[in-house]
Amino acid sequence: MTRKEIDTPHGPARAELHCAEEGSAALLLGHGAGGGIEAPDLVTATRSAQAAGVHVALVEQPYRVAGRRAPAPAKQLDTAWLAVAEELAGTWFDGLPLVFGGRSSGARVACRTAAEGQAAAVLCLAFPVHPPGKPEKTRQPELDAVEVPTLVVQGERDPFGNPEAGPHHEVVVLPGDHSLKADPDGLSRAVAEWLGRVLRPLAS
Repeated sequence: MTRKEIDTPHGPARAELHCAEEGSAALLLGHGAGGGIEAPDLVTATRSAQAAGVHVALVEQPYRVAGRRAPAPAKQLDTAWLAVAEELAGTWFDGLPLVFGGRSSGARVACRTAAEGQAAAVLCLAFPVHPPGKPEKTRQPELDAVEVPTLVVQGERDPFGNPEAGPHHEVVVLPGDHSLKADPDGLSRAVAEWLGRVLRPLAS
């Protein structure tokens, strides 16, 4: 495991690299709004991706690196994420297809930046469809706007709602809530199966 600080327009971000033995692609994973890269679902997805032959970079946003818990505005998160992705694409992951991903707020960032960052696919863990108790404030359009293969893994009792499937994204519902801690084996299987399926055409 290697750590690297990366300058962004909003201060330094940090990437933690977990290499696969022979990586055919790279998965960038962002954290939730108030949590870090040690979240159980991010750890499970990292191990699953490595086993599937995919390098993983766990990305800490500048506000977390600076020690703040309150998240930065969406535009700052997106700009910092794209700066990290560009740096990693030119160094650690040169020439490899990139998969953008993350949990909760990090999943939203991955969706919003997928087109500009030329992501090959998007992995959403616990996508927050709406604030708890406020289904009218939906973020479903952020998910619907993604035009590359997308997997959403959601807890069946997630208070942030359950997204609808669409032409480019599939939804896997697991036991549990927004933390996705209840069924790590199910999460691991879903991520590994999907990565193998969407990355196979890119490797040929």
